[in-house]
Amino acid sequence: MSVAATPVADQERPASLKTWITVFAGLIGAFMAVLNIQITNASLLNIEGGIGTGVDNGAWISTAYLIGEIIVIPLTDYLSRVFSFRRFLLVNALLFLAFSVACAFARNLEEMIILRAIQGFTGGVLIPMAFTLILTKLPRSQHSVGMALFAITATFAPAIGPTIGGYLTENYGWQYIFFINLVPGAFMVTALYLNLERQPMNLGLLKEGDWFGILAMAIGLGALQTVLEEGNKNDWLGSPFIVRLTIVAVVFLALFVWIELTVKNPAVNLRLLKRRNFGLGTVANMLVGFGLYGSVYLLPQYLGQVQGYNSEQIGSVMAWTGLPQLLIIPFVPMLMGRFDTRIIVFLGLCVFGGSCFMNIHMSANYSGDQLWLPNIVRAVGQAVVMAPLTAIAMVGVARHESAAASGVFNMLRNLGGAFGTAMLATIVTKREQFHSNTIGNSVNLFSETVRGRLDQMTAYFMAHGVTDPVAAREQAIIALGQTVKRQSLIMGYSDTFVVLGAMLIIAAFFVLLTKKGQASGAPAH
Repeated sequence: MSVAATPVADQERPASLKTWITVFAGLIGAFMAVLNIQITNASLLNIEGGIGTGVDNGAWISTAYLIGEIIVIPLTDYLSRVFSFRRFLLVNALLFLAFSVACAFARNLEEMIILRAIQGFTGGVLIPMAFTLILTKLPRSQHSVGMALFAITATFAPAIGPTIGGYLTENYGWQYIFFINLVPGAFMVTALYLNLERQPMNLGLLKEGDWFGILAMAIGLGALQTVLEEGNKNDWLGSPFIVRLTIVAVVFLALFVWIELTVKNPAVNLRLLKRRNFGLGTVANMLVGFGLYGSVYLLPQYLGQVQGYNSEQIGSVMAWTGLPQLLIIPFVPMLMGRFDTRIIVFLGLCVFGGSCFMNIHMSANYSGDQLWLPNIVRAVGQAVVMAPLTAIAMVGVARHESAAASGVFNMLRNLGGAFGTAMLATIVTKREQFHSNTIGNSVNLFSETVRGRLDQMTAYFMAHGVTDPVAAREQAIIALGQTVKRQSLIMGYSDTFVVLGAMLIIAAFFVLLTKKGQASGAPAH
């Protein structure tokens, strides 16, 4: 990703105000791009109603955006060299805002999916380019500050997304979820237009483009994301459609990896993964994405399905996973300067995982008040992970490789989030079925306790307007069945939080396998 070179003598001087404005504008773009992955999660039912689609299809509103992001993020380095960093960033920033507004006027699911996919494609450009601005514009001594700010886009944005989306939906309508990008977007575009250096395009690179690799990646990732989204609803490999798509994903992704490792100028530099710190750090980053996006998926689903919360109520609960991070993240550069970054990330991931284990004893009364402490703990863990983890992964990555590394690093975190969401949704479904069968074996009419409970519920319905004893008995049986289903669902969510916590603990141990190195901006330990 070609940005005007900074003279070596100037690289250690503190960044000027103009440079910080440029970096901050880039970070705003990355924040909006990540925010828009999750901002629709708490409001899907409202959006589904607004565009007239069924509840089984609304998840595509989020998935289409994520597919677009995952595909473009690793290509950003190459495309920015073709069209120039400034031009490519500005054009995609403007298109991101335009398609954000267009989403608010979608008339049906098909239109929404197409518009969200293009919005995700243009927004995905903003994430690695913000990271590149940090590594190429700021002196090394200020990289840790830049990475801490980038961590806000990576962890705070998805955590606060449902809060913002829920509030806007309940008070103004779901369309405002997409209008919210306009004001910060206007500042971003203006600052980048005024401050980024003009550069010529290099269209000759189009002839050298790794087009077979790009095509294989687009088909493979698109098929994989569709499998992850539709698999749980279609019984995974029990569906011929899912089987065919899985074969397509495996074949084309394998072809993509082979091409990228053999061609002279790969579109995505997968060779970076051979480096110990970058490879292990990226695996840990994938698992962080699993936990980050998985937890943001699980909690709104639990609160909506089990507790009957509306969008704004879900958002108010989720706020406690986001807001505390704003108080903690500014202190992360200081921690990086004083302690081994591997230990910081290890402890942060253990705290994050511990917050998931705090949710493994859920009950019918486990709702917003009970989630307050686990969410605070989760916020603490998330806040101290991303910047040090990025610094660990970038040890040994040269400045001219930072753009390519950023693309791979950010793409795989988002892909880990996609895997996490799909896997956790499946675990909830399977564990609910398991607990429902287990409880169902005990809840039968041969049990004196069950008969007594049904008698009480029958009497209740007859005392509240159901005059026919047979009808009252049927209502009692239905109510008991709903109680069993709800309890099974609660237990399914509890089991799923165990898996989520375990993944984060595994990520923590991957970090310990990395080499000790000097974090950007930190003194040697």
